Amino acid sequence: MMRYAGEDSPMPFVPNHGKSLNITTNYGVFARYPVKTHVIMASDSLRPVLDHYLAPYLQPGDYVFISEKIVAITQGRAFPVEEIKPGRWAKVLSSFVQKSAHGIGLGMPCTMELAIREIGLLKILFAAVCSAVTKLFGIHGVFYRILGEQARAIDGPCDYTIPPYNRYAKLAPSRPNEAAKELAAHIGAKIVIIDANDLGVEVLGRSHPDEIDIDFCKEVFGDNPLGQGAEQTPICILRKAWQEDAEPPSLESCSCG
Repeated sequence: MMRYAGEDSPMPFVPNHGKSLNITTNYGVFARYPVKTHVIMASDSLRPVLDHYLAPYLQPGDYVFISEKIVAITQGRAFPVEEIKPGRWAKVLSSFVQKSAHGIGLGMPCTMELAIREIGLLKILFAAVCSAVTKLFGIHGVFYRILGEQARAIDGPCDYTIPPYNRYAKLAPSRPNEAAKELAAHIGAKIVIIDANDLGVEVLGRSHPDEIDIDFCKEVFGDNPLGQGAEQTPICILRKAWQEDAEPPSLESCSCG
């Protein structure tokens, strides 16, 4: 029988529809407790959000995974699409970006405009040329590989996004490692800022980069337990399991970094 750290204090969190609470990884078995919050707005600060929704339930050794979207929102990096005025290059370049059912990415003029402002037109043009050439040889994904996480985390409005953000475009969080460190120092748990959808996982920020392995984060979040729609669960408590007849380990004892 599996038990979890702090199980004597019941967790009021349940898995999202179609998702599993537990996951077995190369690092052990973990429970992912999705935390439902109010709709996070630019006027919110994440410190009181974590205090209100997480502090009563955190145990020593827990990790806290936070959606990059709410970090970006509270940093003022989400914008109503009607306030973004795409230029000519944004309109042209966005037409060549392959769109996905799980996110628009840079496939809209408004999101491409944000990318041009954030990353620079010359680098985006270079990535576009490299992508066009490599596609001739059957190599795909070069565009985003050149531009990196900063570009992959830019996204636009989707029908399944919670209002009002179904009419917003957003940038990646600014200085995500520093943001994670500040939140970790405040709440007393290791923080991971993550961009997850049903296609994959990108780790944007870690409060303890030397101790939190990226492959570990991708394994425990590989099935996107926070969901991709109206679940309204942008935060997750991650807790290690152990066998009932074994000495309970801490998260630091798993091969996480």
